[in-house]
Amino acid sequence: MAIEIKAPTFPESVADGTVATWHKKPGDAVKRDELIVDIETDKVVMEVLAETDGVLAEIVKNEGDTVLSGELLGKLNAGAAAAAPAAAPAAAPAAQAAAPAAAADDAILSPAARKLAEENGINPNSIAGTGKGGRVTKEDVVAAVEAKKNAPAAPAAKPAAPAAEAPVFAAGDRVEKRVPMTRLRAKVAERLVEAQSTMAMLTTFNEVDMTEVMALRSKYKDLFEKTHNGVRLGFMSFFVKASVEALKRFPAVNASIDGNDIVYHGYQDIGVAVSSDRGLVVPVLRNAELMSLAEVESGIATFGKKAREGKLSIDEMTGGTFTITNGGTFGSMMSTPIVNPPQAAILGMHNIIQRPMAINGQVVIRPMMYLALSYDHRLIDGKEAVSFLVTIKNLLEDPARLLLDI
Repeated sequence: MAIEIKAPTFPESVADGTVATWHKKPGDAVKRDELIVDIETDKVVMEVLAETDGVLAEIVKNEGDTVLSGELLGKLNAGAAAAAPAAAPAAAPAAQAAAPAAAADDAILSPAARKLAEENGINPNSIAGTGKGGRVTKEDVVAAVEAKKNAPAAPAAKPAAPAAEAPVFAAGDRVEKRVPMTRLRAKVAERLVEAQSTMAMLTTFNEVDMTEVMALRSKYKDLFEKTHNGVRLGFMSFFVKASVEALKRFPAVNASIDGNDIVYHGYQDIGVAVSSDRGLVVPVLRNAELMSLAEVESGIATFGKKAREGKLSIDEMTGGTFTITNGGTFGSMMSTPIVNPPQAAILGMHNIIQRPMAINGQVVIRPMMYLALSYDHRLIDGKEAVSFLVTIKNLLEDPARLLLDI
């Protein structure tokens, strides 16, 4: 029976997608829940899995083709077997006898359990099923994942190198190579041009003395990691919490423009720019005002891992009322970040540099960071923008204020 392979249902914010990679070719056998094809949108790569065992019969949309939500990608012959070289007649009975035995070794999994096992590199046959008839449940796989995490670490395999975005040429070469933009890069370019052409965008700068934050982190980072089950204490959580407090005091910075209306948000959804092989993506910490430092750090770590693996969902990158980007991780000393519409502002962090500073009439060496706040001047006045950035500076230079709410 032929089964249609269709593109996923895209959210309203995604108009279409592009066939990125076919992982199977016509005639290849596929198993239920096995990855068949990747669909790239301007936000994420969406995976299309096989609904059942069978053979890929036909590819309708080739790599590079544009597809709409639910559009036909190809066809799968359910229950069919892949073509194989003919075996000698004498070998056929032995093969037939071996087939039931091999099938008996295959664990019975639910689709969710199978997908979770594949994502974590766990052989389903190594898991003792507790479900009806020996079925391996999702809870069984979760337990196996936890056991794997706690097991002694094996030497890590070298990850496959990502495809280079730009070709490498030998010295003296005068050749040129033309490659199409990825959908993500094209969308980023479109939004950057849109922001600069539709906003009255300005940037204000300040600097923050990181002495107190660094001392606090140094003093408690080991205890923090032990207390919060391996979550590491970084600098970003302090900036997120300081931004949340500043956004509460200056609601216009947390607002957005919709036509002739100003929309004020009674929550703080903070987008955190994360680097991936596909480019810069901005997953969102929902209700950051309700999160602890540990929850912020854990959320950011999870987003970073998903970004590297290309597994961020569209929901995780949709929305946001304010964005923080950290060019300092790449050594940036100063920059003017571009606002991510429809948001009204973005905070840029930079490299921490030991610099001589005048403190109480004395020249001392302090770890200093430049901060940049780009904002939409149609919505935010200069006084508000400067005061907002000074608030973040004051909270970071005296982090006890974050706890005392002052």
